[in-house]
Amino acid sequence: MIETRFASKLLAGGTALGVMAFEFFTPGLARVLKSGGAEFVILDTEHSGAGMDTLKAAIAYARLSGLAPFVRVPGLARHLISPVLDAGALGIMVPMLETATRPVPPGVLPLSSTWYRGLAFGMAQDDYRGGPVTEAIAAANNAILTIALIETATGLANADAIRACLRARSGLAGPFRPDR
Repeated sequence: MIETRFASKLLAGGTALGVMAFEFFTPGLARVLKSGGAEFVILDTEHSGAGMDTLKAAIAYARLSGLAPFVRVPGLARHLISPVLDAGALGIMVPMLETATRPVPPGVLPLSSTWYRGLAFGMAQDDYRGGPVTEAIAAANNAILTIALIETATGLANADAIRACLRARSGLAGPFRPDR
């Protein structure tokens, strides 16, 4: 099963501490963060320029160190979201959400019998374990956390609807937008 302690803690009303990393995606980053008390790391791909090879390694280091790895994707296209989940990220931070109409491509989250996301089971996202596909889909749905990044006044006005639509367990209103 996919590790879900972090999400369980948040759902129970707890607080978790972590870091958003824009640089220094090295093998030691996750160990240093964990030693400092972090429970999660958000790896930025919107502003860092990190590629998939670097990201996949950073996700693996985080999981092996006991950190929950999340990825800030650069946009809402399926081809930007699916690979990071397939690489083992336990969730995504989705940017620039303004409405709940269609915040992510259909079929990306959650997985279902009609999902569009390409997914190979027994790979990084489920710790290379085999087993029934239906159980793997259920485990993935329960483990994936969506962080809704609200960056505009329109998004802020629709924050509750966005969270409900995404089953988002976390939200963040960004401080750097000039339209607020």
